[in-house]
Amino acid sequence: MSNETIFLASEIEQSPLDESTFAVLPVPYEKSVSYGQGTAKGPAAIIAASDQLETWDGQSNPSSLGIHTCSAVDCDQAPEAVIDSIAKAVKTILQAGSIPVIFGGEHTVTYGVIKGYLDAGINDFGVVQIDAHADLRDRFEDDPLSHASVMKRVIDEGIPLYQLGIRAYCEEEKIQRENNPAVFFQDADELVQSNVQAITLPDNFPAKVFFTVDIDGLDPSVFPSTGTPVPGGLGWYQTLNLFESVAQQRDIIGFDIMEFAPIKGFHAYDFAAALLSYKLMGIVQRAKFS
Repeated sequence: MSNETIFLASEIEQSPLDESTFAVLPVPYEKSVSYGQGTAKGPAAIIAASDQLETWDGQSNPSSLGIHTCSAVDCDQAPEAVIDSIAKAVKTILQAGSIPVIFGGEHTVTYGVIKGYLDAGINDFGVVQIDAHADLRDRFEDDPLSHASVMKRVIDEGIPLYQLGIRAYCEEEKIQRENNPAVFFQDADELVQSNVQAITLPDNFPAKVFFTVDIDGLDPSVFPSTGTPVPGGLGWYQTLNLFESVAQQRDIIGFDIMEFAPIKGFHAYDFAAALLSYKLMGIVQRAKFS
């Protein structure tokens, strides 16, 4: 792999997968986006911008635990085949003992990631989601693998879900959230207006958590670089603090950054996405290994 395809290549040597705590998996998949385009370019933009990061994240050095960047998933396939390829790649990472860090791509990618955990025999976990949208439609535009249906596919697998920062959803999703005991939520109108910096997960929420971050969960003033921005989202430090509050309560077994769509000529957002991913690695490092 060239330096252009390795996370933090300007600062670290690529370590073998089975010697790395973190394994970055790029998945440039974009098929069902319903507004702005460009998520397929997100993973490469994040990795390229990572060359400008410092290894010291302000509190620790996540790269000291080893970071391996996997080859990008081939997304030039039918959607079902892409999901299977993502699952296979994630299963390989888990079997090597590394923590998956996935860069999308549209949010459909997360369903493939979750299938990878299940295929690896890991099913005793929950998902915490930062997002502007609930993504709980059974189908969107008659597509069960739409980005707008990804969390419905997740809960259909029997995985509990905790949603943070939601502020756009339809009546079908409203009913799903209110009537499904495996779906928990604290929406943006509560989190943002009350400046909530930490949450407490329910006692019956699983001890292991996969954390999915849709970039549009953050306010467009922080990340306009996404296909469907919605005002009233989370702030930068609020996002980090909410993630850390989960890491202090549960074992984070992986995370993803989805729906980042770079804006040509505005590299600040590419860098911010790379920094966000590295900051999350640092939180995981301190929670699990300090």
